[in-house]
Amino acid sequence: MSSVSLRGDGTILHRTPERQGVRLSVIMPAHRATRVLPRSFEALASSDLDRDRWELIVAVDGDSMGRDDDRTAEVALEFADIVVRLPGKPRGPSYARNRGAEVARGEILVFVDSDVCVHEDTLGRILATLDANPDVAAVFGCYDDRPEASDVISQYRNLLHRWVHQRGAGDAETFWAGCGAIRAEVFHDIGMYDEWHFSRPQIEDIELGRRLRRRGHRILLDPGVEACHLKRWTLANVLETDLRHRGVPWMRLILHEGPNPSGDKLNVQPVHRLCVALTWIAFCVLPAAAVFRVRWPLAVSLVAALLVVLLNLGFFAMLRRVSGWRVALGAIPLHLLFYFSNGVSAISGVLMYSIVGAPLPPPDVGAFDEVGVETWPPVPARPKESVWYGHGA
Repeated sequence: MSSVSLRGDGTILHRTPERQGVRLSVIMPAHRATRVLPRSFEALASSDLDRDRWELIVAVDGDSMGRDDDRTAEVALEFADIVVRLPGKPRGPSYARNRGAEVARGEILVFVDSDVCVHEDTLGRILATLDANPDVAAVFGCYDDRPEASDVISQYRNLLHRWVHQRGAGDAETFWAGCGAIRAEVFHDIGMYDEWHFSRPQIEDIELGRRLRRRGHRILLDPGVEACHLKRWTLANVLETDLRHRGVPWMRLILHEGPNPSGDKLNVQPVHRLCVALTWIAFCVLPAAAVFRVRWPLAVSLVAALLVVLLNLGFFAMLRRVSGWRVALGAIPLHLLFYFSNGVSAISGVLMYSIVGAPLPPPDVGAFDEVGVETWPPVPARPKESVWYGHGA
């Protein structure tokens, strides 16, 4: 790949000669992604959209510059048109995506995670959808029904994501950065991702979607835009994601901004709140059976759990159809745990918001912002417009 160094001060941007007709800029944040990048690149290379119509930008977050066994940047250079190397400690995908967007040449920014393999028609479908719907500012899709990892937890987790997005097709109130696109002009106008508050993978895409909707922009969830997730989930990172990375920040966001006036179409609908309540009943009455030596709490717990299963019967049927009885049955306790952790997230989010308020950036970010020191790579900046600040920082 022919390339030139655009910066010589520690961070290097490698750029291929500019091509005419580039419409899409595929932006991929990567942190220690040596193992998954070749698979993601192979999938992009198989795209049925002509290569001259899209470019690939990889933003390497926390790049070690070859000082250890991490070869993320070197692998990226084998295929990407632009590689943005961001040395120092990792700042998170919001930060990396923003740096990639700053050097993008396409009119549409397509965000794809490094552990995601797009389908052959993904890029073409995104372009066709936005061309056919000039009033749509952003579009995103879902995971496919063939997750890479075959274990029960990974199958359950990835197919749950697909189930939720498939049922939420149409106009959306949020955004998904795993495989989603937004018009570049709109993205820059609303202030890009909030890298100030989200220094790790959290709800930066949800917050971006809420900002888009608040400005009157239309977002479309197209379940035909599909991608395969390569991640292997464990029980530990499921709980960490549901509590620390997603659930608690989402609850604090809702408390600060209020619910969407047009309602939520994904996993905060009334039926999901009912499932959370039933799951908590199922778990919380069990100790009474041992303490008071009575059996009725066991019956109450069983009935509550069965009601949750019945309310989610369509989901479990899909799991059986796609992955078999082993995954469908194994998913039942995992789904109950999912709803229980949702309740924990809600309570924790309320307590944190009541005590601390809106999320705060890391201390060094706040300090650099106060003194106005300019560095490269830049210190995470306050967005021009953020849910946490209203209109304007």
